[in-house]
Amino acid sequence: MWIGNYTPINLLGLLIQTIFIQNILLSYFLGMCSYLACSNRLPTAHGLGLAVTVVLTCSGVLNWFVHNFVTGNGALAWLSFIGINTGELDLSFLEFIVFISVIAAFVQVLEILIERFSPPLYHALGMFLPLITVNCAILGGVLFGITREYPMIVILVFSLGSGLGWWLAIALIAAIREKLTYSDIPKGLQGMGITFIVTGLMAMAFMGLLGINLAVPAAQKGADIKTTSDLAQD
Repeated sequence: MWIGNYTPINLLGLLIQTIFIQNILLSYFLGMCSYLACSNRLPTAHGLGLAVTVVLTCSGVLNWFVHNFVTGNGALAWLSFIGINTGELDLSFLEFIVFISVIAAFVQVLEILIERFSPPLYHALGMFLPLITVNCAILGGVLFGITREYPMIVILVFSLGSGLGWWLAIALIAAIREKLTYSDIPKGLQGMGITFIVTGLMAMAFMGLLGINLAVPAAQKGADIKTTSDLAQD
């Protein structure tokens, strides 16, 4: 439930995979609206990337608890200790709404805490925080972790890696766009045109690594090999 068959080396492999191999932006193209709108300058990209990483990491863990103890099939069975029989209750049809509500609530709480305890950081990130609530990369990362049935520690690493991968992608395109400002770009490709072309080239580079799988636990690999061997014998 907490870490499953994963070892520390598997968690490291999962972190590397989510950042570089299955980059949530360049492999799945999630969060493109904020990526295109806020990648004109590198400091702005860093601010938004940091905010996305923090929110995605915390939202992944919070929604894991929501799924396993509230909305999942039989998740409310723990209420039996007070005499309420809810073991057969399935609230999974509410998960989209609940997950989005948790993300929005967390962003609001985070904004209040940053404003209260770190006004300079609030002024640096405050303009980005409202964008996080509607960033589909946040909900996408949460849903990926839930549907893949990751344990809690694993979804923490996965969410952190997804956020860092998104941060890396927007920082790269911001650095490139700053250089393109001084480049001789054909008039018809200036602005969004050249940005889409560069994004496509970056995505091709990242997706060239998709055949590498570093996140499968050794026990699961052994089971898969055994199953393949049994099928071959049959």
